[in-house]
Amino acid sequence: MTILVTGATGNVGRLVVQRLAAQGARVRALTRSPGTARIPDGVEVLGGDLDDPASLTGALRGVSRMYLFPVARTARDVVELAARAGVERIVTLSSGAVTGGYDTDFHLPVERAVEGSGLGWTHVRPGEFMLNKLWLWGPSIRAEGVVREPFPDAAWCPVHEADIADVAAVALLEDGHHGRAYDVNGPAMITRREQVDAIAAATGRPVRLEVVTAGRARELYRAQGGFAAANANFLLGFEDYSGNVPSADVEATVEATAPVPVELPTATPVTGRAARTFAEWARDHAADLS
Repeated sequence: MTILVTGATGNVGRLVVQRLAAQGARVRALTRSPGTARIPDGVEVLGGDLDDPASLTGALRGVSRMYLFPVARTARDVVELAARAGVERIVTLSSGAVTGGYDTDFHLPVERAVEGSGLGWTHVRPGEFMLNKLWLWGPSIRAEGVVREPFPDAAWCPVHEADIADVAAVALLEDGHHGRAYDVNGPAMITRREQVDAIAAATGRPVRLEVVTAGRARELYRAQGGFAAANANFLLGFEDYSGNVPSADVEATVEATAPVPVELPTATPVTGRAARTFAEWARDHAADLS
């Protein structure tokens, strides 16, 4: 049995590759840059791009199961190629926004393409990534020991990327997950102020929280570039999931929404182990934040 992992060097895909390889599975890793990819020994590495479905033809040969990174524009073509190649099961990286009804343009089309294929399928729907804080706050923490945040008391249950990968690996390796959509979140509500404290504890250095306006945060994220610039409008409430501008004032809306303790689905029912906390994530990434 050969398992193809697309997006094999991504934040979740690389962990899926590691977990499958550690379990002795025959893994084929697909990446746009096979020459520079850091892939575990024993894993076959092939070049290919989900934006160009024809480039997957060779990678799909002999594959029975597949981890699918979401690219909505080509999802139907990719899934059709997979079915013709003999793939029997697809595990998709999706989003909790599909469960909430917010995502109709990005992950939902991928899910529908897979469900309509007649193949076995499982969707993994993570909520907010803990990793977002590395991309958003990391540069200012490393340079100045400061986090500039407009909504310090906003709270949610962010998820460790390792929990997402664990669920995907189980669904690829084990039976009993066909037709299931797994929402994957962190184990507890945590405010952004508490997240800053956890990062300070993990790195062993003071991290100051400076409250700024949402507009100022957007300026800083845009200047920072990368993930922060690309996602500033959505993450700060200036756009909804589909890029529409909300009618209400951003800061008034967020400030009026007090944290309400909730218990959201985690990886535990699938993996059998406790979901990782934000403090664990901060320790795992202490070197990246120092």
